[in-house]
Amino acid sequence: MKKCQVVRKSGRRSCTSSSTAITNVRYGECQKNHAANIGGYAVDGCREFMASDVEGTTGALTCAACGCHRNFHRREVETEQGLSD
Repeated sequence: MKKCQVVRKSGRRSCTSSSTAITNVRYGECQKNHAANIGGYAVDGCREFMASDVEGTTGALTCAACGCHRNFHRREVETEQGLSD
C-alpha cells in the first residue's frame, strides 16, 4: 500500500515561486519480535504492510497479512522536491 502526502512549504521569501515537496510513504517488512517474552528473536516473515480496511478507520492501521499494527512495519519515506510558479 502506498500512501501519498503532499506538503506545501511556504516561507517569507521575496520571490513569487513556492516550494512543493511530495512525500511517498511505504511500509515494508514487519519487525515485530514474537519471541521477545522468552528472550529470543523471531519475526513472522510478513514482507509488506497491507491495510485490513479502508483509510480513516481503525482497520487501516492493522496489517491484513500478519495482524500487527502498522508501527511494527519498517517505514520507507521518499521525498521529491520541486519548484512551482
